[in-house]
Amino acid sequence: MNVHIKLFAIALVLTSCSSTTENLLSPDGNIEIAFTLTDKGEPSYSAKYKGNDIVLPSLLGFVLKDTTSLTDNFKITGIERSDFNESWTPVWGENDTIENCYTQMIVNLQQGDRKMDIEFRAYNDGFGFRYIFPEQTAKAFVIADEATQIAMAGDHTAWWIPGDYDTQEYEYTTSRLSEIRAHADDNFMNNASQQRFSPTGVQTALMLKTNDGLYLNLHEAALVDFPAMSLELNDTTMTFKSHLTPGQGGTIATIHTPFKTPWRTITVGEKATDILASNLILNLNDPCILDDVSWIHPTKYMGVWWEMITGKSSWSYTWADNFNLATFDYSKAKPNGIHGANNENVRRYIDFASEHGFDQLLVEGWNIGWEDWFGKEKDYVFDFVTPYPDFDIAALNDYAHRKGIKLMMHHETSSSVDNYDRHMDAAYDLMKRYGYDTVKSGYVGNIIPKGEHHYSQKQVKHYLDAVKKAADKHIMVNAHEAVRPTGLCRTYPNLVGNESAMGQEFADMSPQHCTILPFTRLKGGPMDFTPGIFRMKITDFAPGGQGKQKRATIPNQLALYLTMYSPLQMAADMPEHYQKHMDAFQFIKDVPVDWSKSVYLDAEPGDFIVVARKDKGSDAWYVGGVTDENARDYTLDYNFLPPGKTYEATIYADAPDGDGFDNPEVYTITTKTVDSTSKDKIHMARGGGFAISIKPVD
Repeated sequence: MNVHIKLFAIALVLTSCSSTTENLLSPDGNIEIAFTLTDKGEPSYSAKYKGNDIVLPSLLGFVLKDTTSLTDNFKITGIERSDFNESWTPVWGENDTIENCYTQMIVNLQQGDRKMDIEFRAYNDGFGFRYIFPEQTAKAFVIADEATQIAMAGDHTAWWIPGDYDTQEYEYTTSRLSEIRAHADDNFMNNASQQRFSPTGVQTALMLKTNDGLYLNLHEAALVDFPAMSLELNDTTMTFKSHLTPGQGGTIATIHTPFKTPWRTITVGEKATDILASNLILNLNDPCILDDVSWIHPTKYMGVWWEMITGKSSWSYTWADNFNLATFDYSKAKPNGIHGANNENVRRYIDFASEHGFDQLLVEGWNIGWEDWFGKEKDYVFDFVTPYPDFDIAALNDYAHRKGIKLMMHHETSSSVDNYDRHMDAAYDLMKRYGYDTVKSGYVGNIIPKGEHHYSQKQVKHYLDAVKKAADKHIMVNAHEAVRPTGLCRTYPNLVGNESAMGQEFADMSPQHCTILPFTRLKGGPMDFTPGIFRMKITDFAPGGQGKQKRATIPNQLALYLTMYSPLQMAADMPEHYQKHMDAFQFIKDVPVDWSKSVYLDAEPGDFIVVARKDKGSDAWYVGGVTDENARDYTLDYNFLPPGKTYEATIYADAPDGDGFDNPEVYTITTKTVDSTSKDKIHMARGGGFAISIKPVD
């Protein structure tokens, strides 16, 4: 790591409110942040990019419960300035190294005997700010509301999902900011747990494009022990205000000094690909705190899962009525005949996964209690250690290990978080006993205890506590239905994935969804999107399945392994569907899940994405492109390849008559020699895409 730091402070001792403006420039001088106190002593900031407004004057601060708010009557007592420059190496990621270069300004504020600092960091690709509460007389603050504003400089185009305390499982809407209210219900869908808070509320990460073609992205970084932030828009002034997720009794947050809030972030780019390539969120998180990371590894896995999602098999062992886990005798129960996590079926998956070089196999529905769960909102449903009678946990793990793979644990918590906390040590210990090193946790349904939400302060703390405890036991975590990530995978790289968005289980989602998620949800960290579906017409093999037909082609599904970055990638379909397309399945077998270099070649949110990535373990490159519901022809320039070298490219593309709606399972595979001067015109069908493996010629 190379680090360069300059630090100096300007001490200001003032006896009244100051109208002095303090400016901070990004290292390249393109971003300028201006901080000032209004005549009322209100903290305020604004920002420009190359002299043009991106954030108009916006207020800062907090409303406190039962006491004077931290919103006005402040004095500036000091200004601390510094700059910082390093390169750091992620445990896994899109690139071998990440540059972390910024300038910093900390404004020391005082209101009576209460202290609140505001820290700004300016990067070439954006900026962030957070509140710091130093150690002081007041040992705690009870927050009733956050007063942070982000005043937009225009009626921008936005790619957004509704503000919700419990779910991000929505399709995205594209509209002007002023049209959010009118389109609030356009993509509404019921969820096992949801609570929307405003017709103009939206969630982060929020993607924006100005009339001048500048791209902006609003999010937060390093969310620790604090409620997740949504944004509520005043659609008259185009000003966003922070909206924090409440907990039980409407309490927003309690903080204990000293304390640092999460960062409020704005990424800036002149091209859409600038947003995709930005590492702003990761850089605003603390470095890895784990002493030993040798046990953390990118993983390609399969799962006894899609057959349950589509209705072919079940999570539960029986169809028992009037179920009571405390008294139910599984040894005398009549099996329902379609329980997916049975010994024979799991061995079938193990054999296929092992034969084709996968690392792990996820098995859901292995543990007792599924009959007593969905929709009941009970404190105690699962113990996370007791298998069903037809799942021999010891024998199956031994069989998998002899085949060279591991089983992946599944913990559906039923959103009874206190129950999971009570059982977590025993559950993790069971994993260690049988050689599991990855857990997929789930939080489906309303949070128990009632009154809490998926994104409240208590829940945010729980998710991270689970990751910390897992790290102590050398376990990697893939959390579903948890709070959307904010870059904490830098600090805790055993957090290898999250869901926290609408994934592949929503089979009939719009094709544009996959061209938006990398600009929004993925800015905080990787998503377990579960790509690789090959059989698109679900009702052909699972009548009554969750979706009738996916609107995607097979090359589109292959491309997702590139465009939806994650160190944890699933081949989500069933072995029998892959066996019908083994030539296309070869790409899934070949594609890495860890990279030394990533180059975003072209993109437009809601339209298409094309990315090239270099394998961390070889000189091979891979390219993926996806499109929305519009077919398009794309000219690929291979100029990302090193000059003077020759490669063999295998191109998986949509067939001329391919169509993600009407003819999704046809494709072409061609092989050709390419170098850095080569170009290819590639057709992408509606809902289609392409994937290319590019291997050096010896």
